[in-house]
Amino acid sequence: MGVAHSHSASEEVRELEGKTGFSSDQIEKLHRRFKQLSGDQPTIRKENFNNVPDLELNPIRSKIVRAFFDHRNLRKGPSGLADEINFEDFLTIMSYFRPIDTTMGEEQVAQSRKEKLRFLFHMYDANSDGRITLEEYRNVVEELLSGNPHIKESAGSIRTASPCSSGTWQRLLCSPCVL
Repeated sequence: MGVAHSHSASEEVRELEGKTGFSSDQIEKLHRRFKQLSGDQPTIRKENFNNVPDLELNPIRSKIVRAFFDHRNLRKGPSGLADEINFEDFLTIMSYFRPIDTTMGEEQVAQSRKEKLRFLFHMYDANSDGRITLEEYRNVVEELLSGNPHIKESAGSIRTASPCSSGTWQRLLCSPCVL
């Protein structure tokens, strides 16, 4: 985002509004946040997220941060991670966290839901093979439970006794993503 009052900057903002669904005010606020995170640099790296207090105690912090750099979420390829992201990439990822606009048509709402589900799927498909394996599932359960000191002791036993031993869960979790 260049000079705020230039013609090309307003075109850029309109383009970003169309791609992400954010309003120009929201884009401006997110741009300030991006600049704060990046130290006023044109890109953000994973380590820039170390200074986000809201992520500090989140048990799936590493998955959230990784999601910002996942090529699948950035629509840049079927696998791999970016070393850094620019502001447009940042907005793309932030748009997955926006509530679904219920004033959209039925098809658009369905597409938005599908994109959000795909984003979540990618967070847990750590090896980008299009499947959530039993081990990936167990790691998620362990991460979520280990963040709570009251049930930390139970995390291991819950992880081991997961419903994945059932054929239905095994087929659901380990079949290719069809989103």
